[in-house]
Amino acid sequence: MSKPTFRGYRRENGRVGVRNHVVILPLDDLSNAACEAVANNIKGTLAIPHPYGRLQFGADLDLHFRTLIGTGANPNVAAVVVIGIEPGWTDIIVQGIRKTGKPVAGFAIEQNGDIATIAAASRQAKEYLQWASELTREDCEVSELWVSVKCGESDTTSGLASNPTVGNFIDKFDAWGATTCFGETSELTGAEEVCKTRAATPEAGEKFLRTWQAYMDEVIEPHKTSDLSDSQPTKGNIEGGLSTIEEKAFGNLEKIGKRAEYVDVLTPAEEPAKGPGLYFMDTSSAAAECVTLQAAAGFVVHLFPTGQGNIIGNPIEPVIKLTANPRTVRTMGEHVDFDCSGILRREMDLDQAGDGLIDMTIRTANGRLTAAEALGHREFVLTKLYRSA
Repeated sequence: MSKPTFRGYRRENGRVGVRNHVVILPLDDLSNAACEAVANNIKGTLAIPHPYGRLQFGADLDLHFRTLIGTGANPNVAAVVVIGIEPGWTDIIVQGIRKTGKPVAGFAIEQNGDIATIAAASRQAKEYLQWASELTREDCEVSELWVSVKCGESDTTSGLASNPTVGNFIDKFDAWGATTCFGETSELTGAEEVCKTRAATPEAGEKFLRTWQAYMDEVIEPHKTSDLSDSQPTKGNIEGGLSTIEEKAFGNLEKIGKRAEYVDVLTPAEEPAKGPGLYFMDTSSAAAECVTLQAAAGFVVHLFPTGQGNIIGNPIEPVIKLTANPRTVRTMGEHVDFDCSGILRREMDLDQAGDGLIDMTIRTANGRLTAAEALGHREFVLTKLYRSA
């Protein structure tokens, strides 16, 4: 397949987005109602409510800030209105987003109340929306497209066909100099030593293994019951034929292809800093949490292979759903963007499937709505490390 191009929105910091959102972003759970009221007033803006942001501290607070700043900084976002209960933390988010050069303004509810805050924020949001509506797309190289990947509700068809289709995509995009990312730390259990060998350097491999081991030591071992049954694999995974986490892990690893090597290991919501290439991010295997973190790191298109059928979307990063399960195509077809079940019927090979997924990704980057976008799926779930104070 020849190297494609796409048409995207070039932002003030040089990054390229494929959507043009004006986001109304709450700092904390108390500010959700005001943000939703602003979005209701100014049609075409996007409120992103969430349940956290009060009395967090330490690494948990750092991750909260990093995720919200990264969400506003994502190239798919043209401008941001931030609303918080008090001005100090609100301004931390505003200043973090402002480093990108994009328009951003903050409003605090304390000593103003909801009604005055909503009115002022609505006036600002209207100005941003009209400004953003005149921004135009330009021709961009595929190397400027940042793509994240995750799988969900996996079954036997995932490891056999849909995950390898994503792997074929990753190999081709990696050769074209793009930036890509995979994650799901717990879901690589059983394949962790093989995953280590896929690092570009011994240092990156050791960093991955330390990250995986930390998850085992700090989360799994202290809190597990007899094992990870009912969680990893899920009930859906088991119904789909995956009886162990090891089976699931080796199918999962198919998503990074045969030739690509990851160049670094990222903390949750950390932006890649070592140039183009494949990255691993330490994330939950829960779909909405993982995609939220990857979007906050700056990824603008997401590939999501599913077996039994997962319906995940994201407010700012379009999620392209693909499956190789013919039953899922038949019973949940409204959620499927790319059907690669022909692999199992020997009607297409992996190379053809990878090219088809690339074509769907370019179409999405050019403006085609994904199934999740059309159906209104905007799952946004923050990762929380521990209890609030």
